[in-house]
Amino acid sequence: MYANLKRPPRSLTDWLSDAVRALAIVVVLASSFTLPFTDFAVLSMSLPAVMLSRMIGLRSGLDLITCVTVFVAAGSNVIDLYRTWTGWDLVVHLVCTGVLAAIALVLLDDAGVIGSTGRRRTPIVVATIAGLALSAVWEMVEWFGYRFITDAIFVTYDDTIGDMMAGGAGALIAGVLASRLPLTRADRAAL
Repeated sequence: MYANLKRPPRSLTDWLSDAVRALAIVVVLASSFTLPFTDFAVLSMSLPAVMLSRMIGLRSGLDLITCVTVFVAAGSNVIDLYRTWTGWDLVVHLVCTGVLAAIALVLLDDAGVIGSTGRRRTPIVVATIAGLALSAVWEMVEWFGYRFITDAIFVTYDDTIGDMMAGGAGALIAGVLASRLPLTRADRAAL
């Protein structure tokens, strides 16, 4: 993972991904001094994903999409877009869960959990299951935040189910794409 992290950028997309990563780090650091703790915590949750996408050697375009998506997802919470733009929540759940399911596919493959079966449906099934699991965990985190931290977090049954359906759909799309396209760079270092 370290070799992929220290690999110099080789394309415009690599540079843009690294710029988004750097921006995310700066914004999170600045938010620790300027925003309420809950907003800082939400923004901080984007950092593992933006760093992990580089560390596992995602393809340049997928790396950029991942960085932008998770940072926009966190930022949308902080500036309250989920409440002000109808449907934005579902769009973000669809795209964000899709890119996180793609990361899960790479990690599971690298760990030998799914391996190369040669079947096109394997990434479709595994990505969908991973996306639904990630969606469920996220909804539990939202509920926990609402129940024990602040009632400003919007949690309803319909919202929870809608978010999980959108996340599952995004993961399914990621699985279909992963069954046809490589998710990682050709020059990535072995993990």
